[in-house]
Amino acid sequence: MVLPSDADASGRRFGEEELANLRAVLDSGTLNCTRGTFVSRLEQEFAARYGGGGFFCTAVTSGTAAIHCALAALDLEIGDEVVTTSVTDMGAITPILFQGAVPIFADIGAQNFNVSAGSIEAVLTPRTRAVVATHLFGSPCDMDAISALCRERGLYLIEDAAQAPYATFDGVRMGTFGDIGCFSLQQGKHFSCGEGGLVLTKNPDLARRIRLFHDKAWGYGDPKPDHYFSAPNYRMTELAGAVALAQLDRVEGVVRDRQQSANAFLDKIADIPGVSSQLVSPRAQNVFWKVTLRIEPEAAGADVRQIGGRLKDEYGIVCAPRYVQKPAFECEVLRDKRTLGSSGWPIQDAVWPTPDTLPGTYDALAHMLVLPWNENYTREHVEYIAASLRATLDFFHS
Repeated sequence: MVLPSDADASGRRFGEEELANLRAVLDSGTLNCTRGTFVSRLEQEFAARYGGGGFFCTAVTSGTAAIHCALAALDLEIGDEVVTTSVTDMGAITPILFQGAVPIFADIGAQNFNVSAGSIEAVLTPRTRAVVATHLFGSPCDMDAISALCRERGLYLIEDAAQAPYATFDGVRMGTFGDIGCFSLQQGKHFSCGEGGLVLTKNPDLARRIRLFHDKAWGYGDPKPDHYFSAPNYRMTELAGAVALAQLDRVEGVVRDRQQSANAFLDKIADIPGVSSQLVSPRAQNVFWKVTLRIEPEAAGADVRQIGGRLKDEYGIVCAPRYVQKPAFECEVLRDKRTLGSSGWPIQDAVWPTPDTLPGTYDALAHMLVLPWNENYTREHVEYIAASLRATLDFFHS
């Protein structure tokens, strides 16, 4: 069976609404958001619909740009520390470096794959200024405890909700707990314009810093505008905004369909020895960017690489054993401190964790099997993946 893929139209939902918006942009001849209307409408509607009022939204070119804008809004000093997760896309780490800050890695749970208030608190120092809480695979962190810790310590809290739009904890949406929420509109996310990002905050001062930073710090609309500080150009185009605006009408249905099919799949495999799903708090709602399993090799009869390889080769299920393969700090850019020339700045003096200091991280990666998922999976697709997983484990047990 060929599964729908979020890399093409088979696993995506684009239609006449997106085409109509694109046609309107092209007919107008205005593709730049500073004079267009679609990006500003996207910002206004996402802030109102997602935040429920009182929020400010800035649309940018990627999820990485969203994280960068959020960090820049904090006006960090050189050498300030930002606590983040050990298992994430590098796009959530490099913005810390770009702002002259040092990433500090908190451990993740071996079963839930997320940071916790306890793992964050364990790495706090007098230099810590902010925490980035990443809701990995669409499953929320324990935001009650993390928010309380950040308030108590006077730390900014940024939520990386790139994989978790519309996920909730105690009924509150991810990206609205912290000072700033960051979202991605990349190809494989729940709603997409190919590449794009959204930055959400209720704080008007942070909102102004974000908006300035995303556009060269030029004070549009100010009495005497100027370039107030060093900043890039992360403006979203009207073409991307047109697609994203139409996608905004689809995303809640996309989330519901992913939840329905993913939960049906997890029910079908619940009795398989050595296989468990990502642990999710009963107070949380997972939105399943991917479906992630934990494999116990002794009970399952094989490890994640063997199982993932056979699922791909025999059944065409392109999964990701170990997800990002290794913790972020083992990637060359951080491990070898390849930043600005040979300076290693701003991490020249950083000492990275070890398996002893982050046991949950290494345990999780060794057992993590990430299955592809999207909103166009049907009952037949769910049954096929479940049957393929069973057949794969039977093969290794035979």
